[in-house]
Amino acid sequence: MPEAVRAYIAMGGNQGGVLAAFAAALAALEQAGVRVVGAASAYRTVAWVPPAAPAAPDYWNTVCAVETTRSPDQLLTLLLAIERRAGRERRQRWAARTLDLDLLLYDTLALQTPRLTLPHRGLAARPFVLRPLCELAPDAMLPDGKRARELLGALADPDAGILERRRGWLSGDGDGATAAAQPGA
Repeated sequence: MPEAVRAYIAMGGNQGGVLAAFAAALAALEQAGVRVVGAASAYRTVAWVPPAAPAAPDYWNTVCAVETTRSPDQLLTLLLAIERRAGRERRQRWAARTLDLDLLLYDTLALQTPRLTLPHRGLAARPFVLRPLCELAPDAMLPDGKRARELLGALADPDAGILERRRGWLSGDGDGATAAAQPGA
């Protein structure tokens, strides 16, 4: 049996009960034999859309850490299946979505295929991904030897677009606190 690898998955959505969809996705990963070892706070963020696109509802974003014996391609296939079960339709880029699951890192593997790029190509520029990743695993290492916290620290505004932070969203017993003035707090 192959040895388990640590991977990080970004979770996002801006349509329907997003935090419930996150919890269901984590349960689906566990049911498929992928061990969830952690999840960051949920962050409500301004939707990132290109200038010509219509405005979109705010997103909720988080990152989870998993251990898996699946290959990166097998894990991606599972993530896409979980998205579909959650009602995700990939009809238009930048459209509202019930659930978006992106494989960010798979150990320290660098990979470029027509289907998958690791690390995720937008990782280094997205505060809404880096903030929860750094909360969960600030020392997560990329293939080039950089750590997640270094990427976050290199951003001009590491809290750009972050409106609210919700701790304890998964257990339902967290403080539910928001930190609109201090998203990274």
